[in-house]
Amino acid sequence: MATVLTEQRAPAKADVATSLPSESLAPRLAGERFLSLDAYRGFIMLMLVSHGFGFTALRNHPRWGWLAAQFDHVAWEGLVFWDLIQPAFMFMVGMAMPFAFANRSAKGDTAVRIFRHVAWRALMLILLSQMLMNISSGKLHFQLINVLSQIAFTYFFTFLILRLQIRFQVVAALLLLAGHWALFALFPGPEGAFSKTGNIGARIDQTLLGYNYNGFYVTINFLTSIVTTLMGAWTALFLMRKKPHAANLKIIALSSAVCFASGLALAPLNPMVKRLWTTSFTLYSAGWVFLLLLVFYWLVEVRGWHKPMFPLLVFGMNSIFIYSVSIVLYGWLDRAVSVFTSRFVFMGSLAPVFQATAVLLVMWCVCYWLYQRRIFFKI
Repeated sequence: MATVLTEQRAPAKADVATSLPSESLAPRLAGERFLSLDAYRGFIMLMLVSHGFGFTALRNHPRWGWLAAQFDHVAWEGLVFWDLIQPAFMFMVGMAMPFAFANRSAKGDTAVRIFRHVAWRALMLILLSQMLMNISSGKLHFQLINVLSQIAFTYFFTFLILRLQIRFQVVAALLLLAGHWALFALFPGPEGAFSKTGNIGARIDQTLLGYNYNGFYVTINFLTSIVTTLMGAWTALFLMRKKPHAANLKIIALSSAVCFASGLALAPLNPMVKRLWTTSFTLYSAGWVFLLLLVFYWLVEVRGWHKPMFPLLVFGMNSIFIYSVSIVLYGWLDRAVSVFTSRFVFMGSLAPVFQATAVLLVMWCVCYWLYQRRIFFKI
């Protein structure tokens, strides 16, 4: 994960023809960082490993139930805050790609070497996904729905699409969105095109894997999430042009508005279902993702809030490590911390929130220890 969310450091040279697809998109690069991107990445990582801050235990609480609902996926149609974590993560993967490829190009890597690196990284992400999911579940099974496997697909295919001229990149994105929709419409399930069971995605998984995922997720979600990643890459390419902050803010805001409007317009025909990553969900969730980016860009790049973002950077710089810890060791950490906190039972109904926050703080301290020693785990 940290592999695809590499440090977003722009190289000093502007010769990126071997790694970026179109000379018309070749950015004017400078040897500086977009701290807002690092902070955004850290925020997404913090959310991802927080386990909902313990609020999921308060679903039926009269005062906190509404907030608890934001930290659990919707049953099917619609979305809440928790449904935006993976789209934001996919988007940030895309944002990191042009920076990373430009860096490698500036260091002398050819297009062939970069392709080999991308293919190897995608393969390693899939293998790491299998290892983490097998350890956490306690049984050996092959899956492709975990976020790391999905990132592997979107990362690899987004790289290939970025090799095209920009107009063909747009065409590819539109074809992916329309093709995904058409695939489900042409091969509907028993309750319609986007039914929970028996849809084309579930049938493909049953045929290829011999089973269906819990929660009605499907492997072919990566088809449309490629577009989410691609939008992140386009955004990074625009920001690397070093336009004035006002111009960047306007483009990000406009992108958010267009995604919101198009997602809502399609929703009556194409329901927003994260578990299938439908076309309307792809666009509408991107609206929120752009809006979050707008906030971070304004706070960090415009207002200069650098120091307050440091806690987020600590998480963001060791993405693969902290994600792996949250998958494999969260239960053990929770039990270990509870020895000293008694699970905050004296805090009443908010005890799960304090306990989850304490575990999160321990994970942050471990990442901070690594950060101080410049130890960053990458594939």
